[in-house]
Amino acid sequence: MDLLALADFNLVARHGGFGRAARATGRPKATLSRRVAELERSLELRLFERGTRALKLTEEGRALFERTGALLTELDETVAAIATGGARPRGTLRVSAPLFFAQAAMGKLAAGFMLRYPEVRLEVTTEDRIVDMIEEGYDLIIRVNPAPNESLVGRILLRDRLVIVASPNLSRPTGNIAVPAVVRGSGDRGPVWNITSPAGKEHIAVDPVLSLSSLLMVRDAIRIGVGAARLPVSLVEGDLRDGTLVHWGDVDGPEVALWALYPSRRLLSARVSVFLDYLKEAFPMGTPEELTAFIAT
Repeated sequence: MDLLALADFNLVARHGGFGRAARATGRPKATLSRRVAELERSLELRLFERGTRALKLTEEGRALFERTGALLTELDETVAAIATGGARPRGTLRVSAPLFFAQAAMGKLAAGFMLRYPEVRLEVTTEDRIVDMIEEGYDLIIRVNPAPNESLVGRILLRDRLVIVASPNLSRPTGNIAVPAVVRGSGDRGPVWNITSPAGKEHIAVDPVLSLSSLLMVRDAIRIGVGAARLPVSLVEGDLRDGTLVHWGDVDGPEVALWALYPSRRLLSARVSVFLDYLKEAFPMGTPEELTAFIAT
């Protein structure tokens, strides 16, 4: 197999088209098209479906891209490391992080990482949606309680737990009276909160009076006293200590875990490896208190 043709195929697949790949790299579009066509002939496989306006990987093309893209990147990094006499990470590292973690910690994490590894170009995208790492070109994604994925491996970065908190000025309801609640998005509108408190297991009826798109916004709103909320303890630990908020109980439910995920492969990119080590250094125990302290410093 022609390694140069394979590299050009990966280039076109990564950029989503011959024209985009040519503009991004300065390579002639005709050369890229010819190399990919030669690779298809040698493999006797169609790797792209060529429409009038769009270029789409075939099933065979996607499988080839997923299995060879990481290997070619690792080969490039190995050659560069040998040529420069060292293995210092370099190149672009694309990371996707959830909104709360990005707002609370990623700015400082990214800056500290760049000071340590100035030859890496770090790109962080903030979003909570499920992303396709291969299709969208991410090297690492950080997610809360991700669904199992056979193509990804990872490690738990932080553990947290959800608590019900409110301003001291908000009276806790009794009986079946619903408490005004500040919720995050439309998916957090359940009619009842199941909690564990010193009194045992309880059920609190809720009336969502305010819906916000950010946990930080929810925290700021309940400080004013508009309602109670379900929030990570790492976000409100300082408020609980100084009495700005009070703790009504812990939410019954599965563990809240923040995972760092990357493609399942034996040869891990040097950039991803050192970034994972840097995250581990920032949160060595992975506790909510560590995230609270990191946010506060």
